Amino acid sequence: MQREKFSSRLGFLLISAGCAIGLGNVWRFPYVTGEYGGAAFVLLYLFFLLALAGAACGLLLYAAGSALQILCDIRVAVKDKLR
Repeated sequence: MQREKFSSRLGFLLISAGCAIGLGNVWRFPYVTGEYGGAAFVLLYLFFLLALAGAACGLLLYAAGSALQILCDIRVAVKDKLR
């Protein structure tokens, strides 16, 4: 089984930078803010971070369900046509 590869070096660099910057924001920002007395803000930040992640997962599930429904409809139509 072959492994997947990046299509270009630029793609790899952009993905690596995005992951590093994104994870740095998620981990460092609440720590620094809480360290200097912004605990209420950190709680709101974490709440909205989790809400945004939940919304993204919900949208993903909705899209996947719609795609599967379309595939099931196509399968039923083809099956009926072959009879």
